[in-house]
Amino acid sequence: MSSSSVDQYLASLPDERREALQALRAVILTNLPKGFEECISYGMIGYVVPKSIYPAGYHCDTSLPLPFLSIASQKNFIAVYHMALYADTGLHDWFVGEFPKHSSRKLDMGKSCIRFKHGTDIPIDLIADLVRRVSVDTWVAIYEKMKG
Repeated sequence: MSSSSVDQYLASLPDERREALQALRAVILTNLPKGFEECISYGMIGYVVPKSIYPAGYHCDTSLPLPFLSIASQKNFIAVYHMALYADTGLHDWFVGEFPKHSSRKLDMGKSCIRFKHGTDIPIDLIADLVRRVSVDTWVAIYEKMKG
């Protein structure tokens, strides 16, 4: 799926997935700290540190802004990719500890990817809290330290 806008991305999804991604998007936009921007990033709905704030961009491709968070409809699941979960062990450990308080489902998580089989499985309040926890300045500092 190649979308040039968030609206186009959402419109291309089946109803159940569209509703889940719209709910995720709404909670992210409501709780996202100032400075991040929404865009299509790597074919997903992304939230990035714009080059106006962090001109160095993403070290893998410096023409791109620094990625922070993405949401996507994958073949078998809905994904939330939160880069700070991978880069900050304290945040990761907090999230893993909090998840069972918000969901009866088993946590399905990779390094930065949280996978949900169904939109109804997404603990919206926990995602809101996760999104609020990392400011642009904090994310840039974590990224700089991780990058070395």
